[in-house]
Amino acid sequence: MRPTARVLEGRTSRDCPRQEATVSEVSTPGTELERLVAIMKRLRAKDGCPWDREQDLGSLRPYLVEEAFEVLDEMDRVASGGPWSPLCEELGDLLFQIVFHAQLAAELGEFTMADVSKAISDKLTRRHPHVFGDLRGVDGSEQVLANWAKLKADERKSKTGNAGSVLDGVPTAAPALLRAERLTEKASRIGFDWPDLAGVRGKLAEELVELDEAIASGERDAIAHELGDVLFSLANLARFVKTPAEDALRMAILRFTSRFQHIESALNSEGVPFGGATLEHMERHWQAAKAKEKSLPPPMSLPRAPVSTLRLGVADLDAQRAFWDSLAPTLGWITSRPGPDEARYEDGSLRLIFQRASTSAVGTRFTLEAPSARAVERLRQEVEQALPGGVLILSAGNLTFQDPAGLVWEYTPFSG
Repeated sequence: MRPTARVLEGRTSRDCPRQEATVSEVSTPGTELERLVAIMKRLRAKDGCPWDREQDLGSLRPYLVEEAFEVLDEMDRVASGGPWSPLCEELGDLLFQIVFHAQLAAELGEFTMADVSKAISDKLTRRHPHVFGDLRGVDGSEQVLANWAKLKADERKSKTGNAGSVLDGVPTAAPALLRAERLTEKASRIGFDWPDLAGVRGKLAEELVELDEAIASGERDAIAHELGDVLFSLANLARFVKTPAEDALRMAILRFTSRFQHIESALNSEGVPFGGATLEHMERHWQAAKAKEKSLPPPMSLPRAPVSTLRLGVADLDAQRAFWDSLAPTLGWITSRPGPDEARYEDGSLRLIFQRASTSAVGTRFTLEAPSARAVERLRQEVEQALPGGVLILSAGNLTFQDPAGLVWEYTPFSG
């Protein structure tokens, strides 16, 4: 079972009061969206924020793309059992970009945020006649998608006089694997598709043979052509097995990054200079990283709770970061690097931030919630490996340890 790592208490020798996250006041989506629109309007006013007033559609473009990718990052973490709260925050940042663009349009008299909301509501209602209209007999998502394509073509024809292509609507700037999958999915809506998975897999095998022939020829153009066909076939295969190629590759990159950084950390601990390790040496650490992944307990999603932030100043931030980085996977924490003078860890209910400072609050004690005595034992092993002598007390399923900054942490199952 995964720890929630909620701070139960933080106290000094004078016994500071218990710290608990407060429950957010309940509000409606409409009320909060109106509040956000009002905030955006105020930021753009003459006496508002100079930076916000300087922005236009061109300057906002990179921020919109960045926020969308940050949402994807948090979605990946949630899919791996991570907390939901950071995803909520990133969705808010993305929503702010939409509100920002709508405000720019409103200032020019083009449209408002209300128009944006109305347009998408009208579209969804119109394209779901089996839900909001009189259409009956819709059986399964394939029929829904086919009907969606037909309705979309009818709408386009009524606007432009031309139904256009069924492939229209996939952004050319989208990542190539994602675009390939969306194009094949759109083509399948009018019946241009393989009848079964065996056909798709057979096409991939055929393309791999052609790639081998191109590689043997040594012709760069032929290799690029056939490699593209292989990647396109893989994207189509991903669609058939309902595993988006873009997501699968992104998670593979995440695994590679995590394992490679494990290699770097292990070599650094062994005193091996950069570039001085053999391939066999690095492979041993790579396999150790894979084994460590498999030994971790299966993750479980955390409740969507308010985040309580704890900021602590430490004198040696580098040592503190290295220590908590090694413990974070066992605790189920997400690490981030806001800047060189800060290290941040989150689990959905707690945001722990270490900041570079002239001194550390040595001796300050905190209590973290553990899900079980087994989790306590796992963390004890990690602490002893990361900081020999760091374990202060281990008794009856409770662990007390000290980090490099001299802060004292109790890790104990919470009885309620």
